[in-house]
Amino acid sequence: MARLNYAAIDIGSNAVRLLIKSIDSKADDKSKFKKIMLLRVPLRLGFDIFANGELSDKKADKLRRLMKAYRQLMKIYDVDDYRACATSAMRDAVNGPEVIAHILKDTGLNIEIIDGKEEAHIVYSNHLECMADRTGNYIYVDVGGGSTEVNHLCNGQLLSSASYNIGTVRLLTGNVRDDEWLRLEHDLDMMMQNGIDHINIIGSGGNINKIYRMTAVKDRALQRMPIYSVQAIYDGLKPLSVEERMEKFALKNDRADVIIPAAEIFLRIARTVHAEYIHVPVIGLADGIIDELYAQRLTRQPQKV
Repeated sequence: MARLNYAAIDIGSNAVRLLIKSIDSKADDKSKFKKIMLLRVPLRLGFDIFANGELSDKKADKLRRLMKAYRQLMKIYDVDDYRACATSAMRDAVNGPEVIAHILKDTGLNIEIIDGKEEAHIVYSNHLECMADRTGNYIYVDVGGGSTEVNHLCNGQLLSSASYNIGTVRLLTGNVRDDEWLRLEHDLDMMMQNGIDHINIIGSGGNINKIYRMTAVKDRALQRMPIYSVQAIYDGLKPLSVEERMEKFALKNDRADVIIPAAEIFLRIARTVHAEYIHVPVIGLADGIIDELYAQRLTRQPQKV
C-alpha cells in the first residue's frame, strides 16, 4: 500500500527543526502518522535579530547551508509535500525577505515568513485530540524563542487565538516590551470572565517538554504535571549558572539558558488564569504544519523537493 511522506521545517528564534512523517495514502485519519525523523539545529537566529534588527551574514549563511542539508534529507526520504515556515525572529529581521529570497534561489526551497496569527492557528491545528479529557476550559500555550502563541479552548472548541512578542530569546536579550506583557495579561483576564474559576494549560515547545521530563511529580497517564512541580524545577535551576545547569541536569547549552525564561512565561500565565496543571502532549509547530498538509492533500498542489 502506498505511503505519503510529509515534511515540515520550523525556522524558530532558537532552533531550526526538520520533521518528517509518513502515513498510508488510504488512511482515514492523521492519527496513523508515523514519525520518520526529527532533526533540531540550534542556529539561535533570534540573538542576532532581537539585538540588531537583522540577521548577520554569518548566521544567514549558516541558515542557507542548513536548508541545503534539509533539502537533501527530504529527497532521501522521498518527501511528497513540505512546508517551511519562519516565525518570530525572521518576522522582525529587516533583511528577512532578502535572506529568504537568496535561499530560494540557491536551494530551491520556498520558505514562508508567517505572521503571529497564522502561527497560533498552526500550533493549535487540531492538537486537542492528543488529550484524553476535552471538557472544560484550556489555553494552548506554545512558548518559542521570539513569541508565545495562546489559543483559548472551551469543551473542545477553539474560541480565540493570539500571538505575543514574548519569547525566551527576547527575554534573554531584554527585548520584551512592558505593554506586551500587559496585553497578554489583559487578554487572559478577559478569558477568566463569566465565572470561570481557573483555566488549565496545554503546553508545547521544547522547554516545557524538558521540564516535564525533569520533574518527578507528574501524571504520566494524562501527560500532565501540577504547576507546583514546574515551580520546583524553576526554583532549582534559577540560582545556578548556565554551566552549572548543564553539569547538574545534563542540559545542552542552548537549553540551559532559555529554560528559565520559558518557565517564567508559563508560571506567569498559570498564576493569571489560576491553572492547576500543564498538560504536555509533546507537539509543536512542525506537527501542526504536517497536520495541515495532510488535511489539504486533496485541494493543495504539493511542493516537491
